[in-house]
Amino acid sequence: MVDKVKSDLTVGSIPGHFYRLAIPMAIGMVFYTLYNMAGIYFAGKLSTNAQAGIGIGHLVYFFLIAFGFGLNAAMAGLVGNALGERKINEAKLLITKGISLAVVISIILIVFGIICGPLVINLVSEVGSYREYSVRYFLILLSALPAFLISYTCNGALQAQGDSVSMQRALIGAFFLIIIITPILIFGVPNLWLGIGFDGISLSVVICQNLVMVFLLIQVKRSALGLHLTWKVSLTNFRGNYEIIKQMIPGCMSFQMVIIGSLVVQFALKGFGPNALAGYNIGLRIEQLLLLPILGMTQALLPIVAQNYGAKNFQRVRLALFYCCSAGFVTMIIVYPIIWIFGSSVLKVFTPSSEVISVGVSYLRIDGLILPLYAILFSINSFLQGVKRPASIFWIGLFRQGLLTAFFIWIFIGVLGCDVWGVWVGAGASVFFGWMLSIFIAYKVANKEIGGLWQKSQI
Repeated sequence: MVDKVKSDLTVGSIPGHFYRLAIPMAIGMVFYTLYNMAGIYFAGKLSTNAQAGIGIGHLVYFFLIAFGFGLNAAMAGLVGNALGERKINEAKLLITKGISLAVVISIILIVFGIICGPLVINLVSEVGSYREYSVRYFLILLSALPAFLISYTCNGALQAQGDSVSMQRALIGAFFLIIIITPILIFGVPNLWLGIGFDGISLSVVICQNLVMVFLLIQVKRSALGLHLTWKVSLTNFRGNYEIIKQMIPGCMSFQMVIIGSLVVQFALKGFGPNALAGYNIGLRIEQLLLLPILGMTQALLPIVAQNYGAKNFQRVRLALFYCCSAGFVTMIIVYPIIWIFGSSVLKVFTPSSEVISVGVSYLRIDGLILPLYAILFSINSFLQGVKRPASIFWIGLFRQGLLTAFFIWIFIGVLGCDVWGVWVGAGASVFFGWMLSIFIAYKVANKEIGGLWQKSQI
């Protein structure tokens, strides 16, 4: 059965595994980012307030779907470890338990979101139409939570088997579907239907996400490990649930720390008006697009580390980590000039407002300076997840996003009285110190789990 698993990452060329896994992942994330940017684009056809509203609503929603990313990482790590140890039945059981757990968690999150989501949106926004847009967008998106969590649980199981293509295909299909149905839902069809306006943006996401879920469930069913969903397996063996939750929670909370940091930025920006909020949210999505090369690399790193750690092939773990860090660092240095040359032109695609464009350009040019640090941060996060030390990811996120972002923004805005660029510098300073902490933690964990980082060998 082991031979039937799509990819044994414990043998073969490490760069070769990265290219084979990372390229489909990066392409898939390109379309995922474009998928998210589609909403911002069509909201811009309505108003700047609609764009600002989507930015805030999506950010609060992202706080909940962080559980999906946590499940993705947990499944990729645990199933990958089991495959590396040649425990095939355990890997199969983990997939079933993960999907069942995703259903339960999504139901709890929907209830939580209905109660708390509007309260958080009110906290980070001013009274007005963009707040109303935020709440409407968020509440409709809640119905897509089960599909999102199940989709990313499936993706983690597929990644562990060396399949990074299925999610790529799902996201490409979702992007093309969303750009077709969103304008129809918003504006209708001439002489046939008037459309539903702003709410069509969120409804199109719900439709597409459910189709992605169905496709990925089919892909897991067709995979070597298969899909064996039964009530008996789902409701028994609570140890399996515990292992998944233990791996999921720290990674999930780390993602949520990122959201908390972004909410702090939103809170600081609300005093500068909706143009500042809209510029930041458009700039943030453009930056996410620029980060895709290293996100693809670091997502590929997780199953490589997980399988080799499970097989106790620690030298390949070290080599994979250093390869990912160095390739990502160099790539982000090359990317930065693109921001200066094309940043303003890209922003004009999403808004005609010169004020919004000015804010977005200032964000991209300042935050772009720390893109190489993100490459190392993300690489270390994947390494820690792969060696079953996800709690360390949470502490890095808490320090960087939960504490330092608010502190430095307060220094630059509250104490020094800086303009909007002070928000960007404060956020950048938090990344720098978080980067230093992550290197320290990686060094300590590596000493305990794989005999240290510093072993000389050839890739």
